[in-house]
Amino acid sequence: MTTAPLADRLTRVQGPLFFPVTPFGPDGSLDPDLYRTHVRAGVDAGAAAVFSCCGTGEFHALTPEEFAVAVAAAVEATGGEVPVLAGAGYGTALAVRYARAAEAAGADGLLAMPPYLVVPDQAGLVRHYTELALATALDLVVYQRDNAVFTPETVVELARIPRIAGLKDGLGDLDLLQRTVSAVRRDVPGRDFLYFNGLPTAELTGLAYRGIGVTLYSSAAFAFVPDVAMTFHQALTRGDDKTVARLLDGFFTPLVALRNQGRGYAVSLVKAGVRLAGLDVGGVRPPLSDPAPAHVDALAELIERGRALLEEPA
Repeated sequence: MTTAPLADRLTRVQGPLFFPVTPFGPDGSLDPDLYRTHVRAGVDAGAAAVFSCCGTGEFHALTPEEFAVAVAAAVEATGGEVPVLAGAGYGTALAVRYARAAEAAGADGLLAMPPYLVVPDQAGLVRHYTELALATALDLVVYQRDNAVFTPETVVELARIPRIAGLKDGLGDLDLLQRTVSAVRRDVPGRDFLYFNGLPTAELTGLAYRGIGVTLYSSAAFAFVPDVAMTFHQALTRGDDKTVARLLDGFFTPLVALRNQGRGYAVSLVKAGVRLAGLDVGGVRPPLSDPAPAHVDALAELIERGRALLEEPA
């Protein structure tokens, strides 16, 4: 963990945000050595940050003890080169417990997952994230999705809390997000508040989000095809519309169509992709299920097609 502001560190490196899967051994237990290997490979491939034990990392399926071991392994693997953010969720008391465990493990920040099960009002959401922000010295990013959807006025309240560094949007309502960006810009002038495209395959909506100034995004594909994901990120950053369109049409759009073939594929299909890439990270824990064999075969063909696209002239 460094003393540099999290917002500065997240924007200093030009690359996607890496959400590693959590590897399990043949007996189903956490494999921290394999996790270090997976995380280190992502850093070497150009990730701007590592988000440990979040959605793709099966936060919901980890015990608090496993969580602490995994976050510490991620911190060790990155060697301080890029920031490590860890998931923190469930009700407020448990979210605080996970946040403190992440801080003790050396994490640089938190991704605050939606509260468990309940559908709170805006005042309750503000209380929840305020208590979480005050519980540690870590900056946190609030994750908007499912039962945690914020009005622009609520995000303004959250942006006034120094420890809340930004908003990850997994909702995809660009009208709401634009109104939110405008409200924070107007009501909290000078605040370096970050916004992330956090949809399951964010590359598909990268052009739309970039149009309203949101350039940071999480890349699920980076976990298993970092070369394809980095090529897309670089093309999007420099305005190479031809390469962006080629990878969207030939890889990312078909990937989304395949992902939509099964429940939980935003996690389990990614994990299958990591296995296809040669790292035996095991399957997903229940209540998720591994993809059907036919879908794994289709993913293997799609990976081959995506890499072939990299060989085509720009």
